[in-house]
Amino acid sequence: MPVKNIVIGQSVSYEMHERAKKLRREMTPAEKILWKELRGNRLNGLHFRRQQIIDGYFADFYCHQPALIVEVDGSIHELQQEYDADRESYLIARGFQILRFTNEEIKNDLRSALKRILTACGTSEMT
Repeated sequence: MPVKNIVIGQSVSYEMHERAKKLRREMTPAEKILWKELRGNRLNGLHFRRQQIIDGYFADFYCHQPALIVEVDGSIHELQQEYDADRESYLIARGFQILRFTNEEIKNDLRSALKRILTACGTSEMT
């Protein structure tokens, strides 16, 4: 049975929906740090979703209004660089903008990461 999704015109399978729920329950420490700042419209009122399914891909964090995908990359991404590049090219061609951060960037310089996210969303000041 398809599950309705926030990305207009897209429906996802029950299995993908369940996988997204599992990924939300099993966030990495860096994802948890960033989510604490993004959840509940805490970052300048911007609404973010986590583990958003977009055309069969899982976006760590997604803000619909600026079509922004935020990825937090751990060591696994070193092993899947080709997959990540193909995925990124596809999503950019579909009109999404993508910001990538390493776990270390989130853990060691969260403020700079948040400023980059705000800039990508069209605002540069944190409230």
